[in-house]
Amino acid sequence: MLGTVHPKRSEHIKEGMRPPGRGDCRRDFGAVFLHIGAMQHPSVSRRGFLHAVLLGTAAGAVSLRVSAADEPPKLDVKDPAAVALGYVERASEVDGKKYPTYVKGSNCENCLQLQGKAGNDYRPCTLFPGKLVAISGWCSGWTAEM
Repeated sequence: MLGTVHPKRSEHIKEGMRPPGRGDCRRDFGAVFLHIGAMQHPSVSRRGFLHAVLLGTAAGAVSLRVSAADEPPKLDVKDPAAVALGYVERASEVDGKKYPTYVKGSNCENCLQLQGKAGNDYRPCTLFPGKLVAISGWCSGWTAEM
């Protein structure tokens, strides 16, 4: 019920005693907030806990750096998405009769869909997510850069 005091707590208040397990009320607020006072008989010391947290953080940072260094795989010309768009690794191999929209001189390097940093021979393409395409390649999704 609202407004009632727990019987055991009211006994401590009447007697002027502090509740059991609460420790000294004059402790530092930070220690109370972080529950450091509860670590009187810890199974893991604060030093051990901080060591584990720091190691975990460092391991997470290293794994992120390693995964960022891993490049996506190169697009295989036999990949179903590549076949559907007529992707070839060398634009000079495009069959002009099969793809009449092919314009001589067009390739992945001058396509709007190509992403990534210039200077790499293989770069990401918005048409083939998670794969790298050859900058000298071509597909029917080629769009002129603006």
